[in-house]
Amino acid sequence: MVVYMHVKFSLPQGTIKLKLFSEQAPASCQYFIEDIESGRFASGNVFRIVNHQNDTPEASPPIAVVQLGHIHTSEDIAPSIAHETTEQTGLRHRRGTVSLARYAPGAVYHSVFICMEDCPSLDFGGTRHPDGQGFAAFAEVTSGMEVLQQVFALAETKDYLQTPIPITGATLVRD
Repeated sequence: MVVYMHVKFSLPQGTIKLKLFSEQAPASCQYFIEDIESGRFASGNVFRIVNHQNDTPEASPPIAVVQLGHIHTSEDIAPSIAHETTEQTGLRHRRGTVSLARYAPGAVYHSVFICMEDCPSLDFGGTRHPDGQGFAAFAEVTSGMEVLQQVFALAETKDYLQTPIPITGATLVRD
């Protein structure tokens, strides 16, 4: 079995490299790897940028994230995978953390988000999701935060971008 420990995303603004935590979050990493291998992310976009100015008022506390992949529809929900909480993995939603987007625990879709600041409300027991289970953190940015800052600066008045930013490449890097 080939073990992938890094993923490289290319955007018009530059390259972002992620380190996967496959030992701490094996189900989340495997789901993400399958999406990368299928080419799903290479055909995706940065489609959502949430900041303190455009976050929905009912969502509390405010967060700062860049979301990429594909905007979800009900058909996109994956069969249930294990929801690896931050309580189980020991990972936390800090600046540069990558996490799976979800509807409910384990009901994920082809999208991830990257924290642009520490977001403890996204951890297990946090108040950002009503069920308190938090989101499944599984990777971190190891290079390209300056690229993400450039992307984050393109936030619009609403969190879903009218003009998504294309992902021009998404590749697995073997260690």
